[in-house]
Amino acid sequence: MEDVSGPTSRTRSRWGSRLDRREGRTAFFFLLPGLIGMVLFLVVPIIASVVLSFTNWKLLGTPQFVGISNYVRLFTADPQFWPVLRNTLFFTAEYLVLNIVISLGLAVWISSLKMGQRWFRVVFFLPTFTPGIAVAIVWMLIFAPGGFFDFIMRSVSIAMPSMLTDQTLAMQAIIIVSLWAGVGYNTVLFNAALDMVPQSYLEAARIDGANAWQRFWKIRLPLISPTLFFGTVMTAITSLQVFDQIYVMTRGGPGNATATLGYAIYQRGFQNFQMGYASTIAWVMFAMIMALTAVQFWLQRKWVHYDN
Repeated sequence: MEDVSGPTSRTRSRWGSRLDRREGRTAFFFLLPGLIGMVLFLVVPIIASVVLSFTNWKLLGTPQFVGISNYVRLFTADPQFWPVLRNTLFFTAEYLVLNIVISLGLAVWISSLKMGQRWFRVVFFLPTFTPGIAVAIVWMLIFAPGGFFDFIMRSVSIAMPSMLTDQTLAMQAIIIVSLWAGVGYNTVLFNAALDMVPQSYLEAARIDGANAWQRFWKIRLPLISPTLFFGTVMTAITSLQVFDQIYVMTRGGPGNATATLGYAIYQRGFQNFQMGYASTIAWVMFAMIMALTAVQFWLQRKWVHYDN
């Protein structure tokens, strides 16, 4: 008896491969607009920024290649770089710690409520939707000399300088505004992770005599550590790029007390029109972000616990 399975299987294979190629071409054309946009608005600007960081382009005129002179100037001859770097690291450290601690505390409090959890999530998350410029304008009016904050301080007989004009307090005002706008995201994120902790673990610990703090420290916190790690990394990245609040509220002042790398990029690029030098600062900030992220990923092996 003649075997017909061989030709039939080969026919099906050819038909299947032809269908796969047709589907592949269709998928490619569907993805093509997105790929073109990504190349034009992401890949090309990144490459251009790298190239510009090695030139002295001042927006008007032809860029001239200067090698690593911009980087040498930034680290050795620019008197503003190190104070700006110090401000950036100070803001990042204080904001990161306060954001994680406050948002985790709020998440634990919300998860302990018997009712109204959804409403509190919405309330704390609402500032995340608010445009950063609008938030900064409102808080600038609150902290302005003679504003609402000064009125409250006078009402309780507390003498203190204006938040936005004092070199020590200006950065604290920026951090307060950033916390108000940014805590909600991590609060909702951590609260969702806490709700995923199996109740059977907590019940078993309660039966064994563990108090509320022990259940949180020994059970809940290790189980949500991957989410905590994610929130820490993302918060650190965004804090290194802070710009909106500083641009609206202080313009880097008083003096350069609140000037950060993000604001320095704006000053060099869009006020002084030193696009090549601004690109250099941008890539230094990128290197800092990558280094900090790499350190966090290395440290996470010591405190992040995964299910596997």
